[in-house]
Amino acid sequence: MPAPRPGRVVIAEPELRARVAALGAEIARGYAAEPPVLVGVLQGAFLFMADLVRAMPIALATDFVRLESYGGGRTSSGHVRLTADLSTPIEGRDVVVVEDIVDTGRTVAALRRALEARGPRSLRVCALCDKLERRQVDVRLDWVGFTIPNVFVVGYGFDYAGLYRNLPHVVALEDA
Repeated sequence: MPAPRPGRVVIAEPELRARVAALGAEIARGYAAEPPVLVGVLQGAFLFMADLVRAMPIALATDFVRLESYGGGRTSSGHVRLTADLSTPIEGRDVVVVEDIVDTGRTVAALRRALEARGPRSLRVCALCDKLERRQVDVRLDWVGFTIPNVFVVGYGFDYAGLYRNLPHVVALEDA
């Protein structure tokens, strides 16, 4: 069976650029006094986070975690596993989790619990995309770039089995 391929554009590159710039400015306004730690969730959020921090004209620190719940497929296993942890202590710090997409809510909920146990002063979440239709766990998102329909997307960091992260826009994945 041929591999799925990118299909219709869900979020065009100019929309991405404009919204990420707006998110960066909005987030920065709340952290002018004390540098926050932005925690990117690998691998999907790395492009979004790079553009987001460039849009934030304040002092900040960055770190990354790696979580797995999808493996190589299109559906979450329902089990979230931390495979790479922070290298920066976050106790007493303001933390902004930078996530590529929130669908079921399980990953963000698990990460929030793990990070809150480390005693940050504040913990907020910024997600590029939100799939409300798939929500199974109630989670609070402080900033959302786009609410998208329940389609599997690739591009701008999103992947299918490691492919298509490098596309400059977000597109629906279609079966071949």
